[in-house]
Amino acid sequence: MQFMIIALSIGVLALWYVGAKGVYWAALLALIIYLGAEPGFLFWLLYIPLNIVLLLPSIRRELITRHLVTLIQRLHLMPSISKTEKIALRAGTVWVDGEFFSGKPDFDKIFAQSYPALSQEEQAFLDNEVERVCEMTDDWTVYRERDLSKEVWQYLKEQKFFGMIIPKSYGGLGFSALGHSAVIQKMASRSQVLAITTMVPNSLGPAELILHYGSQTQKEHYLPRLAEGKEIPCFALTEPLAGSDATSIRSSGELFEDEKGEIKIRLQFEKRYITLGSVATLIGLAFVLRDPKKILGRGEELGICCALVAAKTKGIVQGRQHDPLGVPFINSPISGTDVIIGIEDIIGAEEGVGEGWMMLMESLSVGRGISLPSTSTGGMKLAARVAGAYAQVREQFGISIAKFEGIEIELAKIAAFTYMMDAARKFTIGAIDEGGKPAVINAVMKYHSTEKFREVINHAMDIQGGAAISLGPKNLLANAYFGAPVAITVEGANIMTRTLIQFGQGLIRCHPYVYKEIEALEEQDIEAFDENFFKHIGFTLRNMVRMLLLSLTRGYLHFSKRSSLVSKYERKLVWSSASFAFLSDFVMGYYGGSLKQKEKITARFGDVLSWMYLLTATLKRFQAEGEREEDRIYVAWIGEYALHQIQTAYEEISNNIDRSLVGLFFAYPVGWYMRLNSLSKAPSDAFSKALAEKLVSEGRERENLTEGIYLPKNTQEALGRLEHAFRLSCQADLVAAKVKKALRSKVLQKGERLYADALASGVIDEAEYALLCEAKKVREEAIMVDAFSLSDYLKRA
Repeated sequence: MQFMIIALSIGVLALWYVGAKGVYWAALLALIIYLGAEPGFLFWLLYIPLNIVLLLPSIRRELITRHLVTLIQRLHLMPSISKTEKIALRAGTVWVDGEFFSGKPDFDKIFAQSYPALSQEEQAFLDNEVERVCEMTDDWTVYRERDLSKEVWQYLKEQKFFGMIIPKSYGGLGFSALGHSAVIQKMASRSQVLAITTMVPNSLGPAELILHYGSQTQKEHYLPRLAEGKEIPCFALTEPLAGSDATSIRSSGELFEDEKGEIKIRLQFEKRYITLGSVATLIGLAFVLRDPKKILGRGEELGICCALVAAKTKGIVQGRQHDPLGVPFINSPISGTDVIIGIEDIIGAEEGVGEGWMMLMESLSVGRGISLPSTSTGGMKLAARVAGAYAQVREQFGISIAKFEGIEIELAKIAAFTYMMDAARKFTIGAIDEGGKPAVINAVMKYHSTEKFREVINHAMDIQGGAAISLGPKNLLANAYFGAPVAITVEGANIMTRTLIQFGQGLIRCHPYVYKEIEALEEQDIEAFDENFFKHIGFTLRNMVRMLLLSLTRGYLHFSKRSSLVSKYERKLVWSSASFAFLSDFVMGYYGGSLKQKEKITARFGDVLSWMYLLTATLKRFQAEGEREEDRIYVAWIGEYALHQIQTAYEEISNNIDRSLVGLFFAYPVGWYMRLNSLSKAPSDAFSKALAEKLVSEGRERENLTEGIYLPKNTQEALGRLEHAFRLSCQADLVAAKVKKALRSKVLQKGERLYADALASGVIDEAEYALLCEAKKVREEAIMVDAFSLSDYLKRA
């Protein structure tokens, strides 16, 4: 009898774990009924009537669902969604983020996703046109002159850099998202200003909006002109009182008929933080359109519109500029008073009236996944290259500073984060190139690429010390450092992205049932709500069981057919996904509609989602690149780090659920168990040396990590000089080891003539002596910093 009870209990758990369909539950019920005559099965017999009610929708709707809907609406247990929120939620597509919200991610499907490669044409453009414009750009001069040179501006126009996303049929380059990203990444490694200037016309702006939503007339007129640089575009959205809350814009347009009877729009607007705003010839403008005389017959309030406005139109004021932390990319306010445009100037013409918010959300959801991740990885690769070379070249206490453990730790983080974010950049762009618009993942990318860039540039600055904070043409990192907060702020401030978008939108967008339930409630569709609600209940119970069983087995209940290293972290991700899905439903049920305001909680759930994705992208890269032996250390470090971040987030969630009875249960039994059976600890210090070595050793591994950035051939330039010193330093180290061995054995004595004495005593030969002398010379040159005369210094001020 006990055996049968245990067997049936295991059967129930197994059905919950796999998410079995109703037919399997019916079979289990039949077995219970058959065995029900036995006295020990009283519990199961009591269980049968409840299952009959739950499994028969027509009975369930009348006895349970109708009353439940009334209760939910009365107590506001479901979040309400405004029209603008619905548009934002519908903008974009669900991608691998949906797998994490499922609690049962299909890694066969995830690893089958595209991991793209550049076309021959795109690679040639990088090797030639992009290489050339990087050669033409001197970042110190850009900062001193407060703009790119006229020659660079002209070259960008002539070579169609502003038309990368425009199809060839309209005169553009027609690059893939990866090609676009690779160009921006390489430019960012040379000059953030160069990258931003090129990035913006290819991101959210007139070209992108016309391409997807413009009328045929608009496409034929504007796209060739934008591709050839005959029009310089900007997009004016942000206002003094409308930043992250773009729906609150006050810029307005009013429809009227002119003396010829033509429909016109009179605009009033004040915008700020508009990149390229002061030099733009074509302004993409977001505004709220009103029709007080009901000319279009669609009411008075027509909603947000996006229009194309020629900068020379009467009433527009340009010419002023902001100064974002001294970074001299063009960023400025624009205003307009009584600016008259035609209804045909709305993007999409009359069909585009009121569609502006949808256009913005769909375009922004893609742009976040390309532009800022590309500039960030370009900056991270530059920082990795510079920090590693400098650590190798710089000596203190008679040895390279790369040998100090404190430096090793910083170099290890730089190397690992650079590998991880480049993996995530390519993986995300693969989805975009396949036609996806993974809005939630793009928000994750925007947040983490800019945050990790800020962290990496800080580590690199710390390694360089005084050389990093002394401005001048020899400084390779300071300008990127100044630009880091700008990237944090734009295209959705990172605080908002973390607390509201990653999980807040992700939960409703990616959850298999929540949005359907909300829609059913709004439409009073009892049948649809009943179907989705009870599927949701089964979904939650399944994930609770999966969380428990995967936790007890530390993920080994999940079978993976991949290599041992990949399988190790795949199992942990499946375990985390089950916990994430169940706990998401728990907090949503517990807080109801007020979960929106629990931003500290939702931010931590966003952290869990983000780190599951970043680790998955790392595994995908490792697999796509042939699981190279030298890359295993990246996977191991990132795997432990990401899981530790997830574990920390889970613990902080359990610590901060309020102290009601339910909250106490969550905080103590559940919280204690999660601590005792943690996903992972922080990466071991043993990893640091191997990771740091990748940056301070010459060879393929360093090249692979920093692939795609600009490396000047001229050794008189700062980076060229440092790279030359690095190469000679690596070569000289082998010779210097002989000299140090002779010192230890007392064959040689320390002093200014050490190398000469080593030559004279036969410890080294003439070629080795020359190498040591040359390496010493270029090392000293490479670590020099700039100094200015007082008059030059005051001129700069």
